[in-house]
Amino acid sequence: MKKSLFLFAFFAVLNISLANGQTAIWSVNSREDVLKGDSRGVSIDPNGSITASPRLTEIYKIGQPYVWSTAVDSSGNVYLGTGSEGRIFRVSAGGAGALFADLAELNVSALAIGRGGELFAGTSPDGKVYKIDSAGKAEVYFDPKEKYIWSMALLADGSLAIGTGEAGKIYRIRAANSTPEASLLFDTSETHIISLATDKSGNLFAGTDSNGLVLRFGPDGKPFALLDSPLREINELAIGPDGSVYALALGESASTAKPAEAPPAAAMNKTVSVEKPTVGAPQTPQKSKYDLSAAKSAVYRILPDGSNEILWSSGSVVGFSLYAHQTSRGVLLGTSDRGRIYNISNEGRETLSLQSEAGQISAIFSAGNKLFAASSNQGNLYSIGPETVAEGVYESPVFDAKATANWGNIWWRTSGNVVIETRSGNTDSPSESWSAWQPVRTEGKRGRVGSPSSRFVQWRSLLKDGQAVLNEVSLAFANLNIAPEVLSISILPANVGLLANPPIPIDPNIELSGIDPATFGIQIQPVQPRRAYQRGAQAFQWTADDRNGDKLEFDIYFKEFADANYRLLRSNISETFVTLDGLSFADGRYTLKIVAKDSPANPGGLGLTGEMISEPFDIDNTQPIVSAGENSASRNILKFIARDTSSYLIKGEYSINGGEWISVRAEDGISDGPEEAYTVNLEKLSAGEYSVTLRVFDASGNVGNARSIVRR
Repeated sequence: MKKSLFLFAFFAVLNISLANGQTAIWSVNSREDVLKGDSRGVSIDPNGSITASPRLTEIYKIGQPYVWSTAVDSSGNVYLGTGSEGRIFRVSAGGAGALFADLAELNVSALAIGRGGELFAGTSPDGKVYKIDSAGKAEVYFDPKEKYIWSMALLADGSLAIGTGEAGKIYRIRAANSTPEASLLFDTSETHIISLATDKSGNLFAGTDSNGLVLRFGPDGKPFALLDSPLREINELAIGPDGSVYALALGESASTAKPAEAPPAAAMNKTVSVEKPTVGAPQTPQKSKYDLSAAKSAVYRILPDGSNEILWSSGSVVGFSLYAHQTSRGVLLGTSDRGRIYNISNEGRETLSLQSEAGQISAIFSAGNKLFAASSNQGNLYSIGPETVAEGVYESPVFDAKATANWGNIWWRTSGNVVIETRSGNTDSPSESWSAWQPVRTEGKRGRVGSPSSRFVQWRSLLKDGQAVLNEVSLAFANLNIAPEVLSISILPANVGLLANPPIPIDPNIELSGIDPATFGIQIQPVQPRRAYQRGAQAFQWTADDRNGDKLEFDIYFKEFADANYRLLRSNISETFVTLDGLSFADGRYTLKIVAKDSPANPGGLGLTGEMISEPFDIDNTQPIVSAGENSASRNILKFIARDTSSYLIKGEYSINGGEWISVRAEDGISDGPEEAYTVNLEKLSAGEYSVTLRVFDASGNVGNARSIVRR
């Protein structure tokens, strides 16, 4: 496999759903999630392989937070414009660096080498253009009376083009101390001219903010718009050997934003996990690279014929620097994504070439056959390649098993000398509380994970030679069993029974296969029971949870409130409800105990249980007793007395001659006791004989009645 900057990764977490308590597999074999890990000295190529990366060598530690601009002279000296102390550093071709010039403004935002080898520096804010001789002596060359000088480019005739803000003007400076009015090349309607570049034909290209334009100025100085991006800023332009113009567009203006801070260590290892397939919710489709509605950055290629295409876009990665390959095969993109450099081909194939320790790669440039990168947070100068590293390390994302797990075998596909190590812990970010890295005792390309049982685990690969290739890693684990819980018990009113509804039919072949039906897009929801009237019924419904996702069975126990021991009523039921025949129980106060068991998924005595006891409930099968009292002397009032020995009365009704039942209040105003008196007013009845019936209801739904014959 070629060792170059075109190395890329195709890794992620393969989500395999198996019954908890059994073996599950975490496989890293797709690019999306491998980029959540850490790549130090490795590249991740388009074939899904990890290989040794080009060597990234620190040449000079600048001691400044930001590198805003770079330039290289004919002798191979590298100049670095920094912030926020307005200093310029020079690093010789041999790697010796020193402070070269200290300017009055805060930031050196643009550098350019003149035809005579002199250095021009543009500063911001309230910037000026300085001309600096070989001894580092600086003098003001041009004062545009503008707040920002963002970019500079040397034109074919030796004049200097300057891009400014906040008025979006481009100046062309032919001599020292020229006036802004005499030097104005073009006054655009844009806010900032962020980037400038020239090609071999003498064309000047300008990238703008805030309308994301790429403008071309011919020798006649007239502009022509080559690109109008929906992203607001053209942050950098790079010219390819074939005349293609590459443009880095940003969704937010870098002219008003500080360089990205270096991400904390915790952010570098976001946890991943094995999840069950989500049924009913379609997978989020991959967005086209041409859909920039949520993009943070994009790379365009403008061809010599004026047509353009988007090579790459991202809704998460912010690009900050661009370098066109001198082979006409695409660009390198420096980012704030953990100081990573991506290679993007003309076909749009994205490669993670290497990762640095910096917060941001703010410049990529070449001097002869040497390739360099400058970083911010903190400011450093690096050389890139051409040789590969002697040893590369890839650390996987941290895996979250969701509960304490035993780690089993780990296996991989490799060639060359690759060592796999693991570590584990119980915090979501590796720390001193984790176990130490431990090599896997291999049997060929597989071995047992020696790290202790825990919730989180991580593996890393050590590529010991430049020919080593790692393709895929899989790790087996099994969660330790956690006892199930009964979360709640609901007691239904008396005489309300619960009846099972038919279950959702499933293809018997799927049931026999042992594979989770969710894998086939079948959502198995618990079928709720239906309610029905049943004389004497006492029904219960409960909820239970198992952190392992195990299938549960339930045992039902009961006892009278005053008894010492529970008695088994039902065993090994899978439903979460039960209906008791209250008529088979003696009157009294009872409690129910629900015991949840995960033994179906944990045979061999490994199952655990959880239980809950219900609130007390009453069984009352005895009807209230109703007796008719004497009529009043006027025969206008009939009194009844009702008594209940097991609970209390809740309602009274009377009927005359078998007619409609009419509600009647207890004499004390409310039916709420074991004995109540009810009075029926008969004064509206005409003369004759009447049958008056009173019926009463107790709290358990039992009904008692009595009849009295009244003559008027």
